[in-house]
Amino acid sequence: MSRKIKVFKFGGSSLKNVENIGRVVEILRQHRDQQILIVVSAMGETTNGLEKVVAAHAKGTGQAISLLQDIRAYHLEILRRLVPDEGQEVYALINDLFVEIEWVLDEAPHDNYDYMYDQVVGFGELLSSRIIQAALQQADLPTTWFDARDVILTDNLYREGWVQWDQTIARAKQVLTPLLGEPGFLITQGFIGSTSENFTTTLGREGSDYSAAIFSHCLDAASMTVWKDVAGVLNADPKIFDNVIRLDRISYKEAIEMTYYGARVIHLKTVKPLQNKNIPLYIKSYLHPEDPGTAISGDVDVSYPPIIAIEKNQALLQISTLDFSFVAEQHISTLFQHIARFRLQVNTMQNTGLSFVVCFNDIDEKVDQFVEAISADFQVYVDRGVELITVRHYQKDLLEELVSGKVVLMEERIKDTAQMVVKTVPRLKLKS
Repeated sequence: MSRKIKVFKFGGSSLKNVENIGRVVEILRQHRDQQILIVVSAMGETTNGLEKVVAAHAKGTGQAISLLQDIRAYHLEILRRLVPDEGQEVYALINDLFVEIEWVLDEAPHDNYDYMYDQVVGFGELLSSRIIQAALQQADLPTTWFDARDVILTDNLYREGWVQWDQTIARAKQVLTPLLGEPGFLITQGFIGSTSENFTTTLGREGSDYSAAIFSHCLDAASMTVWKDVAGVLNADPKIFDNVIRLDRISYKEAIEMTYYGARVIHLKTVKPLQNKNIPLYIKSYLHPEDPGTAISGDVDVSYPPIIAIEKNQALLQISTLDFSFVAEQHISTLFQHIARFRLQVNTMQNTGLSFVVCFNDIDEKVDQFVEAISADFQVYVDRGVELITVRHYQKDLLEELVSGKVVLMEERIKDTAQMVVKTVPRLKLKS
């Protein structure tokens, strides 16, 4: 396939209101003579809202429909301001999508919560892609819409489907080759794929970046650009730290390490499909599109400053055998079979003679399910509400400053990377 096509990904914050969507339209207007594939996330907090709809339906609270009506009103308000003529086809398309959600809610809650989650939450990107297509058409920017589920094939694991690459590449050629000859842009959805039985799957929270990388890989794209509300890749979270530094250029390897250890600028699975085909990735600001942002590519000869990632909502598990024998190879094998089964991400781990200590993201009840699965064979102590601090290219005095006033529960240092699991303990006043 041609390497002329470029892939642009726009996230929820860039689509949350009419003003920001106007910025997106103007960015695309500047590229109207180029072949662009646009990948969009759900608008604003829509994914969070749809998650509440699913939870209400599962619990039978009776609030699912009213919560869905709020989401409908939000999308229609934006659509009316972008496309005032309610006779346009997009209004019928949006109505049909909400009717499909209502069909799911008309049924009894499914036994498999994750399956039900994907059949509802995946509509966020379908809604946004239809509205953005209409906005671009209204701005005289011809745009062809297609369904990402016709291209991205996953396994049957809901909420974090694994891409079936050979089939996805073949489907991309079949579906997209005819569309590449169409004038104007292409637009599709991030976050979603489908099983071989045509059930919707999602690729994991914040998975739209990964979707864009999948399309970039399949199309041999010239480049991929993620448009965000930050100036590029920063060496720390500006909401937590002052005087952060934008990194002008970083290597694929550094980007993979950063995202694996918790840097939130892009989804952790994004870089590898691009690296495999040497497709450059750019992180730019839709608020200031003239700024250079950050370029991610092959080997980059630069000296990196300390890069800090802080992961909250962590669970630290200390696992030992019931008879307090050594945690040997067969035990480790059993534990990792369960870790793979629940698709838990190991953020850091240590093995001692009598215990195996591991830190996971504490979300989606996966930790509780894991503990229940191993409790017949192991004794497990879970410490919740901890933070994981990771510093790439660390300096000793910086590490000491980061853990000041905290209790370090676990520490690991390897070349270029230090990790510390910490907990904030309130200071107690001694009685006089």
